Amino acid sequence: MKKKILLVGPLLTRSGYGEQARFALRALRSKEDQFDIYIQPIKWGETSWVSDYNDEKQWIDDTIEKTIAYASSGGQFDMSLQVTIPIEFQNRAPVNIGYTAGIETTKVAPEWLQTCNAMEKVIVVSNHAKNVFEATSYTGQVEGTGEQVELTSTCPISVVNYPVKTFEPLDLELELKHDVNFLCVAQMGPRKNLNNTIRWFMEEFKDDEVGLVVKTNRSKNCLMDRRICEHHIKMLTKQYTDAKCSVYLLHGDMTDQEMHALYNHHKINAFVCLAHGEGFGLPYFESMYSGLPVVALGWSGQNDFLFDENGKEMFYNVSFDIKQVPKEAVWDKVIVESCGWAYPREVSAKEQMRTCYNDIINNEGHAANAENYANYTCERFSEEKMLALFADQIYSSEDVKWEQALADVELV
Repeated sequence: MKKKILLVGPLLTRSGYGEQARFALRALRSKEDQFDIYIQPIKWGETSWVSDYNDEKQWIDDTIEKTIAYASSGGQFDMSLQVTIPIEFQNRAPVNIGYTAGIETTKVAPEWLQTCNAMEKVIVVSNHAKNVFEATSYTGQVEGTGEQVELTSTCPISVVNYPVKTFEPLDLELELKHDVNFLCVAQMGPRKNLNNTIRWFMEEFKDDEVGLVVKTNRSKNCLMDRRICEHHIKMLTKQYTDAKCSVYLLHGDMTDQEMHALYNHHKINAFVCLAHGEGFGLPYFESMYSGLPVVALGWSGQNDFLFDENGKEMFYNVSFDIKQVPKEAVWDKVIVESCGWAYPREVSAKEQMRTCYNDIINNEGHAANAENYANYTCERFSEEKMLALFADQIYSSEDVKWEQALADVELV
């Protein structure tokens, strides 16, 4: 008998969690003989909504209508799959699974441990996330008795990486005056470290004919947001008026196909991002399997694909130091003040960008091997493999506790 599973997540948003929710949906649909799927869409901050209309979007819309009708008639679900940050996990069905990505630091909030421990299973997108969950602990006292207690992760945690996606070729017009250009895809804010990325690029390449294309926004893809981003970048670069290098702002909503075309544009030659931490690092990943050499820190979620299965580097590795997160990054019940993240070393960042640039010009090093890295990544993280792995994590016959939970649901 099919299990009625409620998928809760921002499926209709253009966000990292939106992409994650749509991947989860595809995995469930690949096992439609096992699952009767229902959908509860949620917003994701100020991110925009998916604008392209296709067969999947139509299926989602139809399923939302089906869910509303079923829930309105008092229908109950056997399982829930919740794609969001752990603080929002809820008891929605007899069996509940959490699916989350946002662990970019050295520690998770205690509230995350509590909500995750109430789930039957949690799936994360990187080994960094799994390791941080399992390494985090807090001690405290029971109110009234003073008894010492320790809060740790007790819920089973599995890792399923994102899959490689394929698209039909698309011509994307970019007015770039240089033949060699780096690309950075990162939202403005403290974690992505975009200010230093731009500043250090300008300082390193002020005497070189090379560009940096910055695909960014603050929170929305509206005209006001664009003007704020333009002003911000202008303030960062105004002291380099005589520089030969250039910084270009790419702002606005882009479809997945257009982003794929951006990574594959003949004038985009490398990807650089100096973020302090990533849950997975989707732009790095998409750059890697598109054949771009990558300049990045070898820390957090991106390590799952920046190193091969034998631990060999496939990127330009920027040195870093782990330090406490700044106060402006602290986020109640999400990023705790005592946690840390990676701070790139300026000298190393400039050296690695320079080495990457020289290798592009001379067809050497990681730049010369970028196509081989892309082929390897496409095989290792194929959509077929990742969808099957995710579906198996939802309903695995090897998990005795999981089997018992499902058996209990059958008896109700």
